[in-house]
Amino acid sequence: MAVFVALGAFLMTLAGGWVAQRVSDRRHLVLGFAGGLMLGVVGLDLLPEAVDAAGGVVFGVPAALLLFVGGFLTAHLVERSLAVRQAAHGAGEERVPQVGLTAAAAMVGHSLMDGIALGAAFQIGGGMGAAVALAVITHDFADGFNTYTITSLYGNARRKALLMLYADALAPIVGAATTLLFTLPEELLGCYLGFFGGALLYLAAAEILPEAHHDHPAHSTLLCTVAGVGFIWLVVGIAE
Repeated sequence: MAVFVALGAFLMTLAGGWVAQRVSDRRHLVLGFAGGLMLGVVGLDLLPEAVDAAGGVVFGVPAALLLFVGGFLTAHLVERSLAVRQAAHGAGEERVPQVGLTAAAAMVGHSLMDGIALGAAFQIGGGMGAAVALAVITHDFADGFNTYTITSLYGNARRKALLMLYADALAPIVGAATTLLFTLPEELLGCYLGFFGGALLYLAAAEILPEAHHDHPAHSTLLCTVAGVGFIWLVVGIAE
């Protein structure tokens, strides 16, 4: 049942990527909306789940929050090291395609964990599975949208952006299928979500949103960002 439901996540992810491609003439609005989606996913979905699941406290701070900060700093260090390396080879301050691919790969990893969470929920019961399925299928639209947008933003060819999009779409199916063989400890899942949330927030705050306002600092771009956050809030509310 979990694998069958994951097919819905597959289609929704592709739909998100398709929308990101078709509105390329409104790039600033796309990026503004993507930044809002990412901010909403981190603040309203990933981080609360991470804190609840990870549980443990390290020197007065929840482990999930420490990993959240660690994910933010890791994304910053990776991007800066790649940028410095490219500048040393005379490439200037242009965006580094590898950063976009790395970020998209992280999105694929997140979708894989979505599938695992979906399979684990159905192991608990049908009601729990249905609730998680609604959340996964709905917010996978945002995952597909963001995966294609992030990959393209860093100068990768359309072929690579589509490749990452399809990988992201297939990941929930693979993740759900693996739960037929094993289950992931809740604490480990919470730690992963915290780390991934920090990396995602860095990309949204330091890359996506500044780029959205660089050439078009319009109120419409800001409204798209708010709409992205509101969309995730709606998804989380419905799922609950």
